Amino acid sequence: MAEHAVWSSPATEPSGEDVNAVTTAVLTASRLLVAISARSLAAVEERVTLPQFRMLVVLASRPRMKLVTLAEQLAVNPSTAMRMVERLVAAGLVDRRVNPESRREILLRLTDAGAQIVDEVTARRREEIAAIVAAMAPGQRAGLIAALQAFTEAGGEPALGEPVYDTLTLGWQ
Repeated sequence: MAEHAVWSSPATEPSGEDVNAVTTAVLTASRLLVAISARSLAAVEERVTLPQFRMLVVLASRPRMKLVTLAEQLAVNPSTAMRMVERLVAAGLVDRRVNPESRREILLRLTDAGAQIVDEVTARRREEIAAIVAAMAPGQRAGLIAALQAFTEAGGEPALGEPVYDTLTLGWQ
């Protein structure tokens, strides 16, 4: 039987060292975030699936990317990534070109239509999250910022707007 944290008063709130309680809190919050993500994708779900959207988001993080790098970022086989890319190219959301420096490599980038989908979905998600955050007390917001920054840093997720290293140009983008 799984343990569940019960938070009925400040006296029973878990300490930061209570890994099980923190894990339960993060899982609960992740359910909310998944629901927000699903709702934000609803308007475009006839054009892209959730895995395809994740691919678009990864491609949006860099001006161009090799297929192998994209597959690594998504933790899928290159053949799986290629099938997804083919569908997105056919939908006009991704552009695929031969790397002029190495004719054996394919470079991928978002089209304007692909970038528009990422922007639209992200804007919907941001609005819904902002409404939830606005309902929180200011002190809770400050604590949430610190906790989420620590959480994403520990998980290796770059912050929004954080530069990423482009393996094609060997520079920071």
